[in-house]
Amino acid sequence: MTKTTISYKTKNNLIEELSKQGNVEVLKEENFFMKLFSQKKYADVYFHSGSLDDKSIENIKNSKITITNTFASMNQIIAKTKISHEKIKVIYPSINVEYKKTKEVKAKICEELQIDLSNKIIFFTAKNIKSSGVKEFLDICSSLTYQDFKIIIAAEKKQIAALRFQLPKYQKLQDKIVLLEDYSNINDLFLASDIFLLPTYNKSFSTNILKAMFCKCVVFLSIDNDAKEILDIFASLDSPTDSSAAFKIDAILQGENDLRQIKKQNRKLALEFTLENNLEKINHILENV
Repeated sequence: MTKTTISYKTKNNLIEELSKQGNVEVLKEENFFMKLFSQKKYADVYFHSGSLDDKSIENIKNSKITITNTFASMNQIIAKTKISHEKIKVIYPSINVEYKKTKEVKAKICEELQIDLSNKIIFFTAKNIKSSGVKEFLDICSSLTYQDFKIIIAAEKKQIAALRFQLPKYQKLQDKIVLLEDYSNINDLFLASDIFLLPTYNKSFSTNILKAMFCKCVVFLSIDNDAKEILDIFASLDSPTDSSAAFKIDAILQGENDLRQIKKQNRKLALEFTLENNLEKINHILENV
């Protein structure tokens, strides 16, 4: 069997699953002696993500097909390398989350965290909560007129400890905030929440947006982030400090039918990006390499 060779800049769950297939071979990183005594090999398919450095450009120019995770990245690659449009494909990041009935999960989370089940939950989590806009998140929540909500912020212990020093500024939210340190089951928090708000300054595609949509959350995201490509205008914030954000969230929280409808629409869209569906997409590409 002729195998298709692949290489990548950053390993992800799609590449991990793909590398298990019998028709795929991951091209090994060349060591010092390989570089000295053998001709450099390039993969048939190169998976690109992140910054477009010299090594990435070399791999892109010498592969048959490049896979990247956003159209913004694709356009940058084409502009920089001058490769043809046919040699590059976009596959958004993959979701690999166990879905559970959201009402049951919310009931469990509310009991655990002593939240009234009738409250709407606005959720925030990130690897780096500062650059992901936790201050802007709290500013937006402070401006809400809707009252029956709780805020859950989950992050690593050190970041939550630092955040506690900022909370006195938000007197209006004192009885609404639940802080979780190193929480073991983040996915259940997505499933229990109604809104996931991420007024981030980070550009790299936020996989948490996809995860939130898959878990039936209404999402709001600043257009600084590449995940904006999968969202409509209503879910997009012009900046992390967009003054319309609180108005949008109030409208959703006060309109139960709109909330329910958007949740369903978001899950339907996110299902396109499950690991299973993305594997199907990439295998179709491999068949034509």
